[in-house]
Amino acid sequence: MIRIFLKERVSWVLFFIFLQLLVLAMGYLDTSIPFLSTVYITFISCLSFVIFIVMRYGKETRFYKCLETVEPSFDLTAIPEATSPFEAISSERISGQIHVFKKRLDELQISLEQEKDDMLNWIHEVKTPLTTLQLMIERTEDPVLRSQLMFEWLRIHLLLDQQLHQKRIPFIQNDLYIEKVDVQKLLFQEIKSLKQWCMQKRIGFNVSLEAEKVLTDAKWLGFILRQLLTNAVKYSEDSDIRIRCTSKGGITTLSIEDFGQGIALRDLSRIFDKGFTGTANHQNHAATGMGLYLAKQVAESLLITIKVESTVGKGTRFSLIFAKENEMIRIARL
Repeated sequence: MIRIFLKERVSWVLFFIFLQLLVLAMGYLDTSIPFLSTVYITFISCLSFVIFIVMRYGKETRFYKCLETVEPSFDLTAIPEATSPFEAISSERISGQIHVFKKRLDELQISLEQEKDDMLNWIHEVKTPLTTLQLMIERTEDPVLRSQLMFEWLRIHLLLDQQLHQKRIPFIQNDLYIEKVDVQKLLFQEIKSLKQWCMQKRIGFNVSLEAEKVLTDAKWLGFILRQLLTNAVKYSEDSDIRIRCTSKGGITTLSIEDFGQGIALRDLSRIFDKGFTGTANHQNHAATGMGLYLAKQVAESLLITIKVESTVGKGTRFSLIFAKENEMIRIARL
């Protein structure tokens, strides 16, 4: 702050130094003026100026020191009280800007809420004709055509489901219902929804569940499983997907392992980033890069740790490590 203070007043300091040099020059050139007297006057002036600067430093920097410590917020009471005309101008301008930004933010929040509500209503409206379309597809007599239509229907359904949950994630804490969830029932429900796609790609499931129940939210856990299973099916062909659920030391681990193309080592640290679609299939325009990102967001709210291991050409294993039950009970009480 001292450096800033002096930098702000460097012109005044230089002007003062110029005046003292001028006095010394006059004493040196004018023989009628004793030179030692001019030196004495200059010394007294410089000493007084230094004392003045020190005194003014404490008074003039108080307001700005307080501003430096203020946390960014819309709280107008956090702005320090002005004690000079220039400080008053700064304070009024800051308060005015905060009012403008706060008003604009409120308008944007209202607009965002309206947009979210409109999107959710649209998704719910689309689900009705989508269900009707599914029934019509199931009545199609040509098995090849039916399989192809069901695959495209499933893609639309999954994208709508992803969009629906994406809009709900910011408010997930208000939507949690912690209970004992039947892992087998939930898994089979998600696998059944992917049946047509798996049949088309000749993919089966090898399921082994040592731990049958886990304390979590069934709906949101189902969303995580849907994203992981979808990824496993998408990048596999003519192979089984191995699912294991074990419990040790009060910690339950659910793993989903495929034997597909795998993930490049350089991509592993980025697969949960928003919009990241991978470098191996960068030309795959169908990928949105949102599935794993959303799964990670939900997992953090459920205190689930997601770990991934992968080898290119051999497959990928995602592991869901659930928190201990006492931690989930604490969340349920909140």
